[in-house]
Amino acid sequence: PATAEVLEGIVEAVGGSMKVLVDGGIRSGVDVFKALALGADGVIIARPFVTAIYGGGAEGVQCYVDKIGGELEDTMAMCGAYKLSDISKDMIWRA
Repeated sequence: PATAEVLEGIVEAVGGSMKVLVDGGIRSGVDVFKALALGADGVIIARPFVTAIYGGGAEGVQCYVDKIGGELEDTMAMCGAYKLSDISKDMIWRA
């Protein structure tokens, strides 16, 4: 199953006893928002960074970071989350 399908169950199963990082299928700031809303403590974005490094070096990585960050900021603003800790599951339908 996709990470988004199992993430909430994993978060519930560990019950705060450990940090939960999600990896796989995260490609946009909206994806980051949804993962955080489902309870992830953080996300890992690997493959797109490899592409950015080989395609554009440090500038490519900065471009990708700016893209993801901007999309996350926009999504948060549209959903009324002013800081990361404001993101909640009930905001997912808005994203």
